Amino acid sequence: MNIVKHLNGSSLQPWQKKRLPFRYLASIVLASLLGTYLDLYFVGKDLYQFPMRPFPEIFSINIAFTLVGLPLLVLIFLRTVSQVNKWGKAGIILFVSLLMPIFEKLAEVLGLFVHADGWQHLYTFFGYLLFLTIITLFFEGMTKQNS
Repeated sequence: MNIVKHLNGSSLQPWQKKRLPFRYLASIVLASLLGTYLDLYFVGKDLYQFPMRPFPEIFSINIAFTLVGLPLLVLIFLRTVSQVNKWGKAGIILFVSLLMPIFEKLAEVLGLFVHADGWQHLYTFFGYLLFLTIITLFFEGMTKQNS
Protein backbone atom coordinates (compact mmCIF):
# COMPACT_ATOMS: atom_id res chain seq x y z
CA MET A 1 0.00 0.00 0.00
CA ASN A 2 1.39 3.40 -0.99
CA ILE A 3 1.11 6.25 1.45
CA VAL A 4 1.70 9.81 0.38
CA LYS A 5 3.78 11.68 2.96
CA HIS A 6 4.16 15.39 3.48
CA LEU A 7 7.43 16.66 2.01
CA ASN A 8 9.64 17.95 4.84
CA GLY A 9 10.90 21.00 2.93
CA SER A 10 7.46 22.01 1.70
CA SER A 11 5.83 25.20 2.98
CA LEU A 12 2.36 23.88 2.14
CA GLN A 13 0.12 22.81 4.94
CA PRO A 14 -0.94 19.16 4.90
CA TRP A 15 -4.43 18.72 3.43
CA GLN A 16 -7.00 17.86 6.03
CA LYS A 17 -10.35 16.37 5.23
CA LYS A 18 -13.10 18.78 6.27
CA ARG A 19 -16.36 17.43 7.56
CA LEU A 20 -19.67 19.11 7.17
CA PRO A 21 -20.64 20.43 10.62
CA PHE A 22 -23.70 18.83 12.21
CA ARG A 23 -25.72 22.06 12.10
CA TYR A 24 -25.45 22.08 8.28
CA LEU A 25 -26.40 18.42 8.03
CA ALA A 26 -29.37 18.80 10.38
CA SER A 27 -30.59 21.90 8.53
CA ILE A 28 -30.27 20.17 5.15
CA VAL A 29 -32.22 17.14 6.40
CA LEU A 30 -34.94 19.43 7.78
CA ALA A 31 -35.13 21.31 4.46
CA SER A 32 -35.36 18.06 2.49
CA LEU A 33 -38.10 16.70 4.74
CA LEU A 34 -40.08 19.94 4.63
CA GLY A 35 -39.65 20.19 0.86
CA THR A 36 -40.73 16.59 0.33
CA TYR A 37 -43.80 16.86 2.55
CA LEU A 38 -44.83 20.20 1.04
CA ASP A 39 -44.49 18.77 -2.47
CA LEU A 40 -46.54 15.72 -1.48
CA TYR A 41 -49.21 17.95 0.05
CA PHE A 42 -49.48 20.31 -2.94
CA VAL A 43 -49.40 17.48 -5.49
CA GLY A 44 -52.06 15.66 -3.47
CA LYS A 45 -54.24 18.80 -3.53
CA ASP A 46 -53.69 19.04 -7.33
CA LEU A 47 -52.17 22.50 -7.03
CA TYR A 48 -49.17 21.46 -9.11
CA GLN A 49 -47.54 18.42 -10.67
CA PHE A 50 -44.22 17.25 -12.03
CA PRO A 51 -44.71 15.85 -15.56
CA MET A 52 -41.01 14.93 -15.95
CA ARG A 53 -39.68 13.12 -12.91
CA PRO A 54 -37.65 10.02 -12.11
CA PHE A 55 -39.67 6.87 -11.34
CA PRO A 56 -43.09 8.39 -12.18
CA GLU A 57 -44.84 5.09 -11.48
CA ILE A 58 -43.59 5.20 -7.87
CA PHE A 59 -43.29 8.88 -6.91
CA SER A 60 -45.78 11.67 -7.61
CA ILE A 61 -43.11 14.28 -6.85
CA ASN A 62 -39.70 14.97 -8.34
CA ILE A 63 -37.68 12.94 -5.85
CA ALA A 64 -34.38 13.89 -7.54
CA PHE A 65 -34.93 17.54 -6.69
CA THR A 66 -35.91 16.90 -3.08
CA LEU A 67 -33.04 14.47 -2.43
CA VAL A 68 -30.25 16.06 -4.49
CA GLY A 69 -31.14 19.52 -5.80
CA LEU A 70 -32.73 20.97 -2.69
CA PRO A 71 -29.98 19.81 -0.28
CA LEU A 72 -27.25 21.28 -2.51
CA LEU A 73 -29.09 24.57 -2.89
CA VAL A 74 -29.78 24.75 0.84
CA LEU A 75 -26.09 24.07 1.58
CA ILE A 76 -25.07 26.97 -0.70
CA PHE A 77 -27.75 29.14 0.90
CA LEU A 78 -26.63 28.31 4.46
CA ARG A 79 -22.95 28.86 3.65
CA THR A 80 -23.86 32.29 2.28
CA VAL A 81 -26.19 33.20 5.14
CA SER A 82 -23.63 32.17 7.76
CA GLN A 83 -21.20 34.84 6.52
CA VAL A 84 -23.43 37.92 6.85
CA ASN A 85 -25.12 39.89 9.64
CA LYS A 86 -28.85 39.81 10.39
CA TRP A 87 -29.72 42.43 7.74
CA GLY A 88 -27.68 40.49 5.19
CA LYS A 89 -29.57 37.33 6.11
CA ALA A 90 -32.89 39.11 5.65
CA GLY A 91 -31.73 40.50 2.32
CA ILE A 92 -30.57 37.12 1.06
CA ILE A 93 -33.81 35.44 2.13
CA LEU A 94 -35.84 38.17 0.41
CA PHE A 95 -33.71 38.02 -2.76
CA VAL A 96 -33.88 34.23 -3.07
CA SER A 97 -37.63 34.31 -2.37
CA LEU A 98 -38.05 36.85 -5.18
CA LEU A 99 -36.01 34.66 -7.54
CA MET A 100 -38.01 31.48 -6.93
CA PRO A 101 -41.16 32.53 -8.86
CA ILE A 102 -38.88 33.34 -11.81
CA PHE A 103 -37.24 29.90 -11.64
CA GLU A 104 -40.65 28.36 -11.21
CA LYS A 105 -41.90 30.04 -14.39
CA LEU A 106 -38.76 28.82 -16.21
CA ALA A 107 -39.44 25.27 -15.00
CA GLU A 108 -42.97 25.58 -16.38
CA VAL A 109 -41.64 26.69 -19.77
CA LEU A 110 -39.21 23.73 -19.78
CA GLY A 111 -42.06 21.34 -18.95
CA LEU A 112 -40.67 20.30 -15.56
CA PHE A 113 -43.50 21.80 -13.56
CA VAL A 114 -47.23 22.48 -14.10
CA HIS A 115 -49.49 24.58 -11.87
CA ALA A 116 -53.23 24.51 -11.42
CA ASP A 117 -55.09 27.38 -13.07
CA GLY A 118 -55.72 29.12 -9.75
CA TRP A 119 -52.06 29.16 -8.70
CA GLN A 120 -50.48 32.55 -8.09
CA HIS A 121 -46.71 32.95 -8.23
CA LEU A 122 -47.05 35.21 -5.21
CA TYR A 123 -47.76 32.01 -3.25
CA THR A 124 -44.31 30.77 -4.25
CA PHE A 125 -42.67 33.98 -3.03
CA PHE A 126 -44.33 33.82 0.39
CA GLY A 127 -43.83 30.06 0.63
CA TYR A 128 -40.10 30.31 0.06
CA LEU A 129 -39.88 33.34 2.34
CA LEU A 130 -41.38 31.26 5.15
CA PHE A 131 -39.42 28.11 4.21
CA LEU A 132 -36.03 29.88 4.11
CA THR A 133 -36.80 31.78 7.32
CA ILE A 134 -37.58 28.50 9.13
CA ILE A 135 -34.40 26.86 7.80
CA THR A 136 -32.30 29.90 8.76
CA LEU A 137 -33.79 30.10 12.26
CA PHE A 138 -33.20 26.38 12.77
CA PHE A 139 -29.60 26.74 11.53
CA GLU A 140 -28.99 29.75 13.80
CA GLY A 141 -30.49 27.87 16.75
CA MET A 142 -28.16 24.94 16.09
CA THR A 143 -25.22 27.35 15.83
CA LYS A 144 -26.07 28.98 19.19
CA GLN A 145 -26.57 25.59 20.81
CA ASN A 146 -23.11 24.41 19.69
CA SER A 147 -21.32 27.47 21.09
